[in-house]
Amino acid sequence: MQRTNFAEMACSIARTLDVIGEPWSPLILRDVWAGVRRFDQLQADLGISRKVLTERLAHLVDHGVLERRPYDRRPRHEYHLTAKGAELVDLLMVMAGWGDRWLAGQAGPPVLYRHHACGEISAVELRCAHCGAPMHAGDVDLLPGPGAAVVPDEVDLPPGPGATGRPG
Repeated sequence: MQRTNFAEMACSIARTLDVIGEPWSPLILRDVWAGVRRFDQLQADLGISRKVLTERLAHLVDHGVLERRPYDRRPRHEYHLTAKGAELVDLLMVMAGWGDRWLAGQAGPPVLYRHHACGEISAVELRCAHCGAPMHAGDVDLLPGPGAAVVPDEVDLPPGPGATGRPG
């Protein structure tokens, strides 16, 4: 079955999904971030087939999210997050926060986050990069950016969701 290519869409969400939009990639990134870096360890932790894991790792390396580093004389490698991959983990932390709030149930969250700077257990929150205030979907207007699809001159942009009516 042919997978839809989102890489060329004028939408940052679609382009991100092109890199990590299938279910195994975020879980692989989570494991590598947590210190599970070798192929056999990843396979055992995830219960994923060797073929699928090989394909997903190659895809993440090709997109610059992970890098391969040899760890012995045989052609064996560990996988490490690149700077690009570490930023994707920030996205996964936000996803985990949503899951903790809406899906964890009575048992509570499976993972807690201790902040290095203050040593306290904390939740992940989105904040405005300029003023530091919390930032949620209802707190922003979507406006066309420099990379947006061309909007005809005669279209007046509404004050809400932007030219396309969707985040991008």
